Amino acid sequence: MIPKKLARLAGELALEKKAFDVKILDLRKISTICDYFVICSASVDIHAKAIAEWITGNLENRGVKYWHHEGYQTSRWILLDYVDVVVHIFLPEVREFYALEKLWGDAKVEDITEETPLKKTAKTKKKVSTRKKN
Repeated sequence: MIPKKLARLAGELALEKKAFDVKILDLRKISTICDYFVICSASVDIHAKAIAEWITGNLENRGVKYWHHEGYQTSRWILLDYVDVVVHIFLPEVREFYALEKLWGDAKVEDITEETPLKKTAKTKKKVSTRKKN
């Protein structure tokens, strides 16, 4: 999966689990660490774990496995490393403290919201009619 598509899909999956303040930072022109950061917030630690498990499970079903992960023990900052895309799931106070958006302030930022036109994601299924045609 191309990195931009993976980042976008990870952001959409985070939204499906009610993550908030979801952003994609495009780091391609300013760093060699990775191509994209996906950054989102969770309300409490169990919510952060649910978001992380939803993202990893859905991506794994598509044949995309993370290379490394960190932060499940405390779930204040969970990091999912897909090599070209790194997903950061923060509790709000931890996100504010580390301020990755400010640290990477030169990156192009895309906000992912419910209003953002979403492409087909894991939850989206084609409806099949069970009615008989006359």
